[in-house]
Amino acid sequence: MNVTSISKRYAKALLSLGQEDSNYERYGNELREFSDFYLKNEEFRKVVLDPVYDFEDRKRLFSAILEKSGLSRTTRNFLNLLLVKKRIGIIRKIAEQYRYLTDELSNVAQATIITTDTLDEGTLTRIKMVLEGLTAKTIKIDIKEDKSFIGGIIVQVRDRVWDGSVKTQLMNLKDTLKRSA
Repeated sequence: MNVTSISKRYAKALLSLGQEDSNYERYGNELREFSDFYLKNEEFRKVVLDPVYDFEDRKRLFSAILEKSGLSRTTRNFLNLLLVKKRIGIIRKIAEQYRYLTDELSNVAQATIITTDTLDEGTLTRIKMVLEGLTAKTIKIDIKEDKSFIGGIIVQVRDRVWDGSVKTQLMNLKDTLKRSA
């Protein structure tokens, strides 16, 4: 089974618990918070994952840190389960899948816009309106600036990409010229 399938299964399980007790948004925020902490703290990650250390010692350390974290009991139990099942290493993927599932539940889609320059509010509003019309979802926009672009923008919503970069347009023009020659 691949990482995406596994992470989706765990994300669905936590989401199901969150829907039962109406705390699914809280659990999602806590999952992202822990995921960020886990990825930023290399020493913690090494100790938790290193089989040189006794598993029970690692589990006690992990649980002690979770107790001091302020995370809900459900999230702490979920993270402990990931440690026991040796899935804690894919926490980022699980958090991403959880966000995707909660977005689907709320009829929201994440859009990533890659551009060379900062876009003004009017342009962002128009892009958001077009994307909401295309997807029939409320759009949340994440903007990434890439100075390696010549110009234009690339918009991605989940697995769909609209490439309006100058580089792509030039490549398309080149292909057209080759075919017509």
